[in-house]
Amino acid sequence: MLSEKEKLDALILLGIELNQVQDLDILMELILSEARRFVNADAGSIYIRDSHSLYFTYTQNDTLQMRLKNGEKLIYSTFSLPMDKTSIAGYVACTGRALDLADVYQIDASQPYLFSQKFDKASDYKTRSVLTLPLKTPEGDVIGVLQIINAQDEADRVISFSIEDQQIMTHFASIAAVALNRAKMTRAMILRMIQMVQMRDPNETGDHVNRVAGYAIEIYEKWAVTQCCAQEEVKRNRDIFRMAAMLHDVGKIAISDLILKKPSRFDLNEYEVMKMHTIFGAQLFQDRQSDYDTAAAEVALTHHEWWDGSGYPGHVDVAACSGLENLMLEDETSSGKKGHEIPIFGRIVSLVDVYDALCSPRVYKDAWDESKALSSIEKAAGTQFDPDLVEIFFDNIDMIRSIQKRYKGE
Repeated sequence: MLSEKEKLDALILLGIELNQVQDLDILMELILSEARRFVNADAGSIYIRDSHSLYFTYTQNDTLQMRLKNGEKLIYSTFSLPMDKTSIAGYVACTGRALDLADVYQIDASQPYLFSQKFDKASDYKTRSVLTLPLKTPEGDVIGVLQIINAQDEADRVISFSIEDQQIMTHFASIAAVALNRAKMTRAMILRMIQMVQMRDPNETGDHVNRVAGYAIEIYEKWAVTQCCAQEEVKRNRDIFRMAAMLHDVGKIAISDLILKKPSRFDLNEYEVMKMHTIFGAQLFQDRQSDYDTAAAEVALTHHEWWDGSGYPGHVDVAACSGLENLMLEDETSSGKKGHEIPIFGRIVSLVDVYDALCSPRVYKDAWDESKALSSIEKAAGTQFDPDLVEIFFDNIDMIRSIQKRYKGE
């Protein structure tokens, strides 16, 4: 448990740390874990505002986490609430004021908001003290709600949040909201790039890229454990990799509509042209300003390589490629990369992109049912996909399904 001085000192550093995180989802996880640490809370949730609704986006719960096997993550359902005063989160969003409740089972009947007991009953959990704060921009706009649940004393007994807790968390929420608003704008810009591609390729939707990115991060985290990667390295890579994975097919923007919008499978020549999207995508990030540019170029270039070396584009000089002829060379310089020659980010996106494509409808096919898609992935282990990553994929299939439901627009 942090002392008051430690909390104040930590607040000074918090803004710097949060503003180093670029990806919205990674940032929300960090905000929630840091908020809980500040006040020694057992659980918490974040709601993000979208027009007149609040979307339950992330949750953490140490009590429920301890019931899981080592390495497993808490799986939860996402849902939305109307932005009105009937719920605790809705009330805080509407009024813009924090709400500190000592016991949510003892809310005065005169209050307009109620506490829903559905989660507690479904999970055999007991929510008691709840501190709910608006996440407001400097202009005063509410962009979300931060909810911290069950403050604990040094013996881990549930207690009420103190006046000092509310004060420190009000400052915390202000700092977090600034970082959150910046990350939302970054996400919006990425999705606008995806929308540009979608105008050319209807398959490239925001939900598809969010699913691919979500799957990719889960698999990367588990792979990093098997490789004994340093925690700081994993933390940094999660942030840049999630954004890079979203832009894996951004190079399609340079492919002809006659090919992208063809309502049937490609012929051989069309397929060769389509392969160029990997190089075009990598070329977009050639003027590299950060590790993110490097990761995005890497993913765009290598996410169609195969573990056995039969993928594309292979060993090509991205800077020198200016047209289709560079990709269609039949000498060994354009042979596919093989095995660990393929960067880990590319190997992961290769797997999850194919899985999501199989499970999604296309102009030339219906969505496959899960069993057929999983069977195809399993058969391709060791040929198309890194067999170790396929094993990690199947070990984490419940989390994959959860992410699939979270972004089920297609």
